[in-house]
Amino acid sequence: MKKQAKNKAIAIFEGDQIRRVWDEKKGKWYFSVIDVVQVLTSQANYQTARKYWNKMKERLSKEGNESVTNCHRLKLEAEDGKKYLTAVADTETLFRLIQSIPSKKAEPFKLWLAKVGYERVKEIENPELLQERMKKMYEKKGYSKEWIDKRLRGMAIRQNLTDEWKERGVNDGKSFAILTAEISKAAFGLTPSEYKKHKGLKRENLRDHMDELELIFGMLGEKVTTEISKKEKPETFNKNKKVAKRGGSVAGGARKQAEKEIGRSVVSKKNFIGGQEVEELE
Repeated sequence: MKKQAKNKAIAIFEGDQIRRVWDEKKGKWYFSVIDVVQVLTSQANYQTARKYWNKMKERLSKEGNESVTNCHRLKLEAEDGKKYLTAVADTETLFRLIQSIPSKKAEPFKLWLAKVGYERVKEIENPELLQERMKKMYEKKGYSKEWIDKRLRGMAIRQNLTDEWKERGVNDGKSFAILTAEISKAAFGLTPSEYKKHKGLKRENLRDHMDELELIFGMLGEKVTTEISKKEKPETFNKNKKVAKRGGSVAGGARKQAEKEIGRSVVSKKNFIGGQEVEELE
């Protein structure tokens, strides 16, 4: 294993790397099972650790241990810089797996694992800690204080909106995406996917590549949608779609008026790729 962590996708236990990935939807860390096995069993390299895990997995499966079925496969970066599907497990599952690994490091590893998981739990319990972490992340990327303030405010408004949708019986990510597209189309004339293409983006987060005006009108559309929904309490998904379109239309009208006043389009091709704002060529 490499000994120096490059980013938050790597956690360090007694000098050894444990690869991990944060699942925003589930609100939990997923750790590389083989990395954990390698550390606890002091295996010489990744391949021997993988063989140990394969044998251990077979044994646990025969014993009917459910911990194995709770392990998923996600793409994690390897030493060659490429990403490969790797067995991962959340903190709870790892605690159970550790019980099956004879190791002097088991107890200190449990304490370390609990601490690593608790850091994010504290952020969930105290949103101010999460905001502070996000603020520092954007500062390192070179965003201005004014932009960061608006981006964080937008996150809070977005959270209020999704909470309101859940109150109306809308709970899945696909439905959220459809309603969000309604707001965006009405506010900017583009769905999020069309907007990303307009900015020359692929997998990047669209809002991280909006300028301050774009963020403001995006917030307006989502805030008005939230307020209309709270007032009318739409009972069906189609009614929620109509509310989303109405909320976005309020922002769309304000955007068009602003464009008349400032003499340019609010919908920009600018992005923040490479750590600095760049203008995509026509």
